[in-house]
Amino acid sequence: MSLVNGLPAHVLLVHVVVVLIPLAALALVAAAVWPRAARRLGVLLPALALVALVSVPLTTQAGEWLERHVEADALVRRHTELGDGLLPWALGLFVLAAVVWWTARGTKRAASGEDSANSTGSAGSRAGRAAALPVRIVVAVLSVAVAAGAVVDVYRIGDSGAKAAWHDAYSKSAHGSQDGS
Repeated sequence: MSLVNGLPAHVLLVHVVVVLIPLAALALVAAAVWPRAARRLGVLLPALALVALVSVPLTTQAGEWLERHVEADALVRRHTELGDGLLPWALGLFVLAAVVWWTARGTKRAASGEDSANSTGSAGSRAGRAAALPVRIVVAVLSVAVAAGAVVDVYRIGDSGAKAAWHDAYSKSAHGSQDGS
């Protein structure tokens, strides 16, 4: 991918990443910490994380094209290096979103009575929920950690990209100002 309507595709695609990664991270944390949110989000949670995941290599590839078409610069290299590190975070968001969605599906089926033939009554379902609690806690902690890492990485990448794009592209004083400053 190179140009879209005469603009470098990276400049446009980066907005998809900047919106979807934090949105997927927020949805993941909400669903992992609050099971009711996971049930309400349903398949939208892993679908959102999947679209965010797919957008990362597309944006990176477009960025590599753009890198070959701008002057070599330390700020651009730094941005490129940081950008290459986002894919594992996006993959982590997707995997955890799929796990949270899958476990929420099981919880929803159990609550609706579909698994009643396999349970030993309310004491059995309480024991099952108690056994699942440590797993839910681990998934919630991992979700918070991966979501935070992904959002911080998006911020760092975006900040470095803005510095690379704008470091010499504007004047600190306004052109044509009336007061001469």
